[in-house]
Amino acid sequence: MMFTRQICLLFLLTFAIDGWAENPKDESKQLLFGDTHLHTSLSFDAFLNSNRSAGPETAYRWAKGLPVIHPFTKARVQINEPLDFLVIADHAEGMGFVKSYIQDDVALPDLGWWGNLKRWIALQVLTNAMEDEQDGSDVFASVLPKAPAKVGGDPVQDANNSLEDALGDTSVIETHVWHQSVDAAERHNQPGVFTTFAGWEWSSIPVGANLHRVVFTPDGPDKTKQFLPYGSDDSQYPQDLWAWLQQLEQRDGTRFLAIPHNSNISKGYMFAETTLKGEPMTADYAQVRMKWEPVVEITQYKGDSETHPDLSPDDEFADFETYKHYIQQIVKSYKVAKADYVRSGLMTGLTLEAQTGVNPFQFGLIGSTDSHTGLAAYEEPNYWGKFGRDSIPSAKTNDGIVAGGPSGWDMGAQGLAAVWATENTRDAIFAAFKRREVYATTGPRMKVRLFAGWDFTEADLASPDFARIGYRKGVPMGSHLVGHKEGETPRFMIRAVKGPNNANLDRVQVIKGWLDASGQVQEKVYDVAWSGERTLDAAGKLPPVGNTVNLTDGRYDNRIGSAELVALWQDPEFDATERAFYYVRVLQIPTARHSTLDAIALGVKPSVRHPQTIQERAYTSPVWYSPR
Repeated sequence: MMFTRQICLLFLLTFAIDGWAENPKDESKQLLFGDTHLHTSLSFDAFLNSNRSAGPETAYRWAKGLPVIHPFTKARVQINEPLDFLVIADHAEGMGFVKSYIQDDVALPDLGWWGNLKRWIALQVLTNAMEDEQDGSDVFASVLPKAPAKVGGDPVQDANNSLEDALGDTSVIETHVWHQSVDAAERHNQPGVFTTFAGWEWSSIPVGANLHRVVFTPDGPDKTKQFLPYGSDDSQYPQDLWAWLQQLEQRDGTRFLAIPHNSNISKGYMFAETTLKGEPMTADYAQVRMKWEPVVEITQYKGDSETHPDLSPDDEFADFETYKHYIQQIVKSYKVAKADYVRSGLMTGLTLEAQTGVNPFQFGLIGSTDSHTGLAAYEEPNYWGKFGRDSIPSAKTNDGIVAGGPSGWDMGAQGLAAVWATENTRDAIFAAFKRREVYATTGPRMKVRLFAGWDFTEADLASPDFARIGYRKGVPMGSHLVGHKEGETPRFMIRAVKGPNNANLDRVQVIKGWLDASGQVQEKVYDVAWSGERTLDAAGKLPPVGNTVNLTDGRYDNRIGSAELVALWQDPEFDATERAFYYVRVLQIPTARHSTLDAIALGVKPSVRHPQTIQERAYTSPVWYSPR
C-alpha cells in the first residue's frame, strides 16, 4: 500500500503556514532543533586555529539569535534562525589550558624539574606560534596522532603522541574552566525558551582512528561541579568512559549520554563486530553500550556517515558529503570499511543480536555541527567554516592543517539535531534522546514524523489528529515494533514538511535493512512519496526532480518539488521471521553548496572536486522489528 499523491483537498483544509495544523490538545510533543556538538575557544584545537575570542558567552548568544563578533574576521555575524537548545562540547583534554596560559597568565602546578622543563619548552612553542594569527595550526598539526605501524588489532596499543605528554598535569586549570563553562550554561538556560546542557567531548583518536564521543548531562551545577570531565588522557577505550559514567551515576545520581560521531573516519572500529580490544561482542557489552549511547551523530562538518557508494552501490544518493580525511599527521589514502558507516552498523547490529540476543547498535540518529568557531553555523549561505582559519572564502581553498589535508571546501555545512520533546527543558529533551525520538537534518528545518504499526489506514494519514493516532495505534521513530500477528505486515505513516525558510522536498524514501534466512544482511531503498507527476521506471527507480539553481548567483526557486509529502507505506517484502530496521530519508530539491557560493563571491570557477549543488536531507531514527 502506498500513498504518494500530493496534498489533496482534505489536507489543504488542515494545512497551516507552519505545517500541519494538528489539534494542540492531541499533540503532546513539540519539535525542537539544536546542536549537541559545538566547540569554543576553550578547545585547544579551536584556539590554535584562530578562535581566540569566541567562548561560551559568544556561542550562546549566537545560538539564541543575537549578533556576535566573528573570532577571526571580526565581522558582525548572526544566525538566521535561533536554536532551541545547545550543548557546548569542548574537548576534555586540556580544556581551556592553552587559552588560559596564553591569555590569562595563570599559575601552573609544580611537575618537578624534568616535567617543568618539558612543559616550558612546549609552552614556548605555543607562545611563539600565537604571535601569528594562523601559525598555531602548525603546533596543532604536530600533536596529531601518527599513522599506525600496522593495520588492525588494538589501536590504543599503537597510540602515540599526546598534548598532555608535554603539558603535564592541567587539572587545576581544567577544573576552573569547567566550572566557568557550567556557570555559563546556567546563565543562559531558559526553560521553555532556550535550553543549555553541560557537556564535553571525549576525544580518543589512537593512530588516527576517530572514536570521539560527545558527553552531556541534563543535571545542574550541584552535580556537574562534582567531577572533572573524563578525557582520552584518562583512557582511550570507550568501555572505560562508560564505566566512569556508571560510577558517577551510582555515586551522585548524575545522568549522562555519550554520542559517537564521525564514524566515517574511525578506520573500521566504530561499529565493528568485536570490541576495540578485539574481543568478541557479548550481551553484557552490548547492554552497556546501548545504555550510554542510544544516539549517534550521522552528519556534521566532517562529512556524512550514513553510507558510502562502495557499501551501497544501488543507492543513487549514497555519495553525499563523503569525507576522506583521517585526523593524523601524515595524509593516507582513505579506505572504506563497513564499520565506519551508520547503515552498515545498523545491519551489523542485527547480526550481533541474532548471535548474542542484544543489539549494541540499536541507536537513534541526529546531526550537529562540530564547529570550532563558537558559532553553530549549519546553513550553506551562512556557513563560517569549521575553524577560524578557514572561515573566509579565500582561505577555504587552501590545504588543511597538514599538507594535503582537508580544505575548508571539503567540509560540509551541516547539521542539526531534531527532537520531539514534551517541552523545551533539559529533562524533556534528555528523555527524547533516551527514547531515540530524534532525527538528523543536514541543516534545513524539515518537520518529519514516522510512525510504525500494523493497522494504520489512509484515513489515519489524512486525519488532523495524525500524531495522536500514530502514538495510539503504533510507535514513533526510535522504537521497537512489537505485537505482530500472523499474516500482518508493518505499515508506516510518514509525513515530511519543508522548513519555513528552506527549499521544497523532492522525495521521501524508506531504507530497510534486514537479516535474511541464510544469515546475510541485506538493504534496499524504497521511494514512497515524491513531488510532481513522475513515475517509477521498470527498475523501480524514480527520475530526478530537476534543478532550479542559477549557478551565476546561487539562487534556487521552488517551482519544482512539494512543500509537503506524506505516505502510508507497507513493506512489500516483509518476512515475519527476519530481523529488520526501517528509517526514513527525506531529500530536498537541489540547492547551491557553500563552496559554489564562495566561488561565485570570489569570481572564480567552482571547485571540480565538489558538487556545485547538493540535495540536503533528513534521516529519522529507525524503527526495529524482531521475530518473537
